[in-house]
Amino acid sequence: MEMTEVRQLWRGEATLGEGPAWDSRRGVLWFVDIKQRHVLCYSPRDGEVQRWAAPAQVGWVLPTAGETLLTGLQTGLALFDPRDGSFTHRADVEGDLPGNRLNDATVAQDGSVWFGSMDDRETAVSGRFYRWDGNRVVDSGLSPVAITNGPCLSPANDRLYHVDTIGGRIDVATLDKNGAVECVEEFARIDPADGHPDGVSIDSAGNVWLGLWGGWRARLYSPTGEILREVRLPASNVTKVALGGPDLTTAYVTTARAGLTDAQLAEQPDAGSLFAFDVDVPGLPLPPARL
Repeated sequence: MEMTEVRQLWRGEATLGEGPAWDSRRGVLWFVDIKQRHVLCYSPRDGEVQRWAAPAQVGWVLPTAGETLLTGLQTGLALFDPRDGSFTHRADVEGDLPGNRLNDATVAQDGSVWFGSMDDRETAVSGRFYRWDGNRVVDSGLSPVAITNGPCLSPANDRLYHVDTIGGRIDVATLDKNGAVECVEEFARIDPADGHPDGVSIDSAGNVWLGLWGGWRARLYSPTGEILREVRLPASNVTKVALGGPDLTTAYVTTARAGLTDAQLAEQPDAGSLFAFDVDVPGLPLPPARL
């Protein structure tokens, strides 16, 4: 594991910090604290973090072409307006599964949103991956798992990387030109001694960044599944990496305090903070989510 300079940007003590997404138009980073039901926004210009209360557990927040953002709430998709903090319901997802919630998402080049659900108790195999095309939510057809994470898309948008956290595995699905799943292969299997795979993201070379829950690190895989780099963080529960900043070479990292004992929190007082480090290969601009 390399010695990389890691900067603490915000000590927010997030219970479950997640879903970092760089907003190129505004020049800010959006992320969430799922368990505290907070939408958060970090501004590199002044180092400040704004916070809004969500009406339900919020798994992710994604910029659109307008003033509102698309959010994944436990109650379904909603439009969030940071100007007044309002949330407007947009679409149901799993109304028949009240024990599920939404967890992590990404945007395709055409503006469609890929996202996952999961059992909030982290036991039932009821989590699925979906695609929102701006009008309706479609089941991807991928096999259900207890905790979905990711997904992220290759630069050509023809491969979908998605995570089975409890299964300790990243899979990759080949997509046709319409975004339908054609076949699924195992991309990487994570040794439990290294932690549990959490969120994934992609860089402009098609390398995959992974956050390792319980692993104290962010890990970079090549498109063929080779481990290229590992960066140690001052918090054990690393949830996701997002590449942003003006040149997309800043790696923003969310972390969590959930599941840590008092003794563990005493050893890692910065758990739940937002961190950053520099990368050589830039990320990809996040397209605006389609409404």
